[in-house]
Amino acid sequence: MENKTNDQNATTRRSFLKTGAIAAAAFTIVPRHVLGGNGFLAPSDRLIIAGIGVGGKGQSDIAMFHKSGKADIGFLCDVDTRRAAGSVKAFPKAKFYKDWREMLDKEHKNFDAVSVSTPDHNHAVQAMAAMQLGKHVYVQKPLTHDIYEARALTAAAKKYKVVTQMGNQGASNDGPRQMKEWYDAGLIGDVHTVYAWTDRPVWPQGIPWSTNKSEVPKELDWDLWLGTAPYKEYVDKLVPFNWRGWWDYGTGALGDMGCHLLEAPFSVLNLKYASEVQASVGSVYVDEFKRGYFPDSCPPSSHVTLKFPKTEKTKGDVTVHWMDGGIQPERPEELEANEVFGDGGNGTLFIGTKGKMMASTYSADPRLLPLSRNKSIKVPERFARVQGGANGHYAQWVEACIAGHGKKEVSSPFEIAGPLTEALLMANLAIRGVDVQAKDAQGKISYPGRNIKLLWDNNNMKVTNFDAVNQYVKREYRKGWTLGA
Repeated sequence: MENKTNDQNATTRRSFLKTGAIAAAAFTIVPRHVLGGNGFLAPSDRLIIAGIGVGGKGQSDIAMFHKSGKADIGFLCDVDTRRAAGSVKAFPKAKFYKDWREMLDKEHKNFDAVSVSTPDHNHAVQAMAAMQLGKHVYVQKPLTHDIYEARALTAAAKKYKVVTQMGNQGASNDGPRQMKEWYDAGLIGDVHTVYAWTDRPVWPQGIPWSTNKSEVPKELDWDLWLGTAPYKEYVDKLVPFNWRGWWDYGTGALGDMGCHLLEAPFSVLNLKYASEVQASVGSVYVDEFKRGYFPDSCPPSSHVTLKFPKTEKTKGDVTVHWMDGGIQPERPEELEANEVFGDGGNGTLFIGTKGKMMASTYSADPRLLPLSRNKSIKVPERFARVQGGANGHYAQWVEACIAGHGKKEVSSPFEIAGPLTEALLMANLAIRGVDVQAKDAQGKISYPGRNIKLLWDNNNMKVTNFDAVNQYVKREYRKGWTLGA
């Protein structure tokens, strides 16, 4: 059964790539409503969007695009008709597909842009295929599952000249702009250390793969859901949410919350690519005396330290600490005993030579420390705000797509979102490296990836001092799936 399915996937994929390549050559890479060489706008300058993954977050994404008043949802695609039911009801005129490749193959002439809100492991192939057809793309965070994919999408956005946006809405909040203004005004001096933390995961991690096989729901195409991932028999409760805790599909708490919490440090300090990373992780006990070893599952908690080279906004290297699973940094001495640190469960803290500042999730509610400073500090507004803040993230992309590539600014284009995502995925290299096993001649097991610092060669996208983790930089797709032509 598995071989038959894989052969069908390969055939469908080959057919799509052949058709897609012809289409990419035949159509100019501009929105469908732009006609002629003089930028003439058709009477209806509305964006036609096709959604891939339209249940859950995907449902709210396309609803927000439509709410902008300048977008129509023309096509819906989801491997699970149960999850898609809300979007089908909300947009009854939209044509529905289960296979995104079939949708792109048959309908690419009839829409301008694609929204991708599927599990992490399928983001890259779906976004790349859309860009190769000249379609603008909005992709939920994290941008990709692997570092190689992030680098590839960043390059593709530039090559195909399409409008891109990652779904980290906090990038459009006032918070990053306010903190940039404070930082540029010298209110906290030179930042050398940043902490970001979350109470996630709120799904199971650090557990063995379920042995309780379950019948695939008739509404779900399990093989399509797996997509690029290795074939496994369906197990209950993995879909629609708990896949986040498994390396084959998700990227753990870092992938879920990292883009929201590290957006501000990247924006304020102009961070790009990390040069080194190290990690420690929490573990679970399978019985009273034995710790669990479950390398397929993300750990229940972690503390990762990344070093970023000096930028034009800093005087030296910047150390960024990531903490998840409820671990938090020491409370700043400037914060009173009962004052909330971050927003309680999540937050970001900047430590400079002259002071500190912090923010909540989505870079919201930025505050200088001590909090009393916020009553008297007035800094001129230098960076334009996005209308609607985080919610305006959607309309911003829609309007930029209508205007055409390079005409309007977006908050999280792939040129920014790509390096941000790579940093998170590099942190995951260190986390996964902790569980790499080795055996000596006597069969004794050791963990050579623990208690070391991984050194990163950015140009060649590889760790130079621990080759075992490089397998995770660019994973091998299941037969029949490729990243573009």
